[in-house]
Amino acid sequence: MRPDIRPGGTFPDYSLPDHDGTVRTLSELQGRDPLILTLARGNYCPKEHQQHLELAANYPKIAVAYTQVATIATDDHHTLQEFRASVGAQWTFLSDPGRTVQQDLDIQEYTDPEHNPMIPHTLVLKPGLVVHSVYNGYWFWGRPSFYDLLGDLRTATSEVRPDWDLSTPGLREAWDAGDFTHFHGWDRKAPESVPSSYDDTSPAGR
Repeated sequence: MRPDIRPGGTFPDYSLPDHDGTVRTLSELQGRDPLILTLARGNYCPKEHQQHLELAANYPKIAVAYTQVATIATDDHHTLQEFRASVGAQWTFLSDPGRTVQQDLDIQEYTDPEHNPMIPHTLVLKPGLVVHSVYNGYWFWGRPSFYDLLGDLRTATSEVRPDWDLSTPGLREAWDAGDFTHFHGWDRKAPESVPSSYDDTSPAGR
């Protein structure tokens, strides 16, 4: 992996076609949320299926935690669709048969000349594509379990959400003053839809 792709560095904002053929950038897919990014060998690899099946099984938890997922594979369009459908994934898969990512990051898996895949990696990226953690999955046990990702995402989210702890000094005062910039979700609501303080009759969620 390129030496600048390490915690604190910025991951490249690649632009690739998704499983529907629409060109997407990673920053577009990430938005303002943490992102789990898998750089996958492709549909042919049973290890990829096992990792992605675990992610798919836990996707409801990932989604409710305001976290995004994306997969990049060297599969062509139709094989990518088959890969995504076979693991029951609900997130975006990006197709890179030209090996742009593999070459740019210097992660050619030279021990598999038949398929010429990327060395598999999983990354947790904070908003702005800032690298929080990197896992090398050439060997399956090098890949993160869901619980590894949970720990990473707990730490990363606590660092990027000012409202992680509502008892933080000044947060309640900002809320009551109508300053919602520190409150994820509320900062994009119309002022008239936000209560001045919490009570039993006011909306409690986003």
